[in-house]
Amino acid sequence: MPALIGYVAVILLAMIVWRFARSKMQSRADYTSLKTVTFGDESAVVSDKAASVISIVLIFVIWGAFTGSAWLPKLLHAPGAFTGQDSFSYTVEYADGSTDDAEVLVNVFPKGGSPEGISVAAGNGPAASDVVEVQAYRSKLIVWDQNDAVKRADGAKITSVGGMAIAAGEDVTLPFGRVALTDKGTMNFEPGTGWQMEDIWLPAPNAVAERLVTLWQDGYQNVTLAEHLSYSLFRVIVGFLLGALIGIPLGYAMGLSNWFRGWFDPIVEFMRPVPPLALIPLVIIWFGIGEQGKIILLFLAALWIMAIGARSGVSGVKISKVHAAYSLGASKVQILRHVIIPNSLPEIFTAARVAMGVCWGTVVAAELVAAEKGVGKMIVAASKFQATDIVLTGIILIGIIGFGIDVLMRLMEKWLVPWKGKG
Repeated sequence: MPALIGYVAVILLAMIVWRFARSKMQSRADYTSLKTVTFGDESAVVSDKAASVISIVLIFVIWGAFTGSAWLPKLLHAPGAFTGQDSFSYTVEYADGSTDDAEVLVNVFPKGGSPEGISVAAGNGPAASDVVEVQAYRSKLIVWDQNDAVKRADGAKITSVGGMAIAAGEDVTLPFGRVALTDKGTMNFEPGTGWQMEDIWLPAPNAVAERLVTLWQDGYQNVTLAEHLSYSLFRVIVGFLLGALIGIPLGYAMGLSNWFRGWFDPIVEFMRPVPPLALIPLVIIWFGIGEQGKIILLFLAALWIMAIGARSGVSGVKISKVHAAYSLGASKVQILRHVIIPNSLPEIFTAARVAMGVCWGTVVAAELVAAEKGVGKMIVAASKFQATDIVLTGIILIGIIGFGIDVLMRLMEKWLVPWKGKG
């Protein structure tokens, strides 16, 4: 409940602050503000920066809350795993029908801690009390009869745990954990995990940030982080540029010529749905495992997207503009230069942004092909050692760089295609 209240408070506080700040700001006087009809007009829809900030902050708040991040006050933390000491009772039934109760003292220590070597009084009856010490998020088997006078081999069996009846193959939930009774009659204790994630599954944001600093200073597997990133960026950019260099002219040819459309359309439409990862075996066979093979794979990832984008851009040019150009005496070259290319650029930029995203998504698989450097290689190597913080660091860096490239493409589109969405 406190965590939920904290989430709502963050959202409401951000909205109040933004509304107050916006009320003090001057009204916008750009092209969009001059429009009288905005619904359904893509050019009139702009990103609400307040919503973007709230979205990012909320993601980090949720991430930190469910990992116990030191960056958040404990009020916002989700319930964590149980640590400390507690106990539960169990009942043993013997072959003659008699019963006896005993107790298990539980000591759950956090990760990095160690058992304390605690002990407990044996008790007066044939069933002696037991002790179990286990690390948080782990489980431990309790051989309860090893210190008892009457063993399981003599017909002794557990019939209840914590006052609740239990049989072999069943389990009982306690306030601080879960006790399962195995088929052989032993108990398996698993402490409560709460809502927080274990570090091996999802480390806290501050742990990822600390790992990023360490990687930048010391590198990973004798390669600096800058080298890993630069190799991946080089492969993606070269593969994308080669794909655009061939894909855009191919798309124009398919959009302007029946012969080219009939010749290449089956090939493009056949290759378009084939995921680049499916081509890795062929790329290895044809081009080897060197740098050439990785770039070829990224080239193929971008080629078909760029070709379809260019073809769609040409097909989407309004025929009235072409007729108007012809009526003014324009030649085919002039129509291509002044009508078709400018009006197809928005579609091409959209395809370029999609292709760049696909290339970034493929680079990890491309670097699986015997790469020694690259952020994808770093992620794969770290995953083998369950270094989740390094894996998340690589994923976040790929996302940041990809987002930065997408922003640059948007700025280029805004500069090169200022007429987009204006008729």
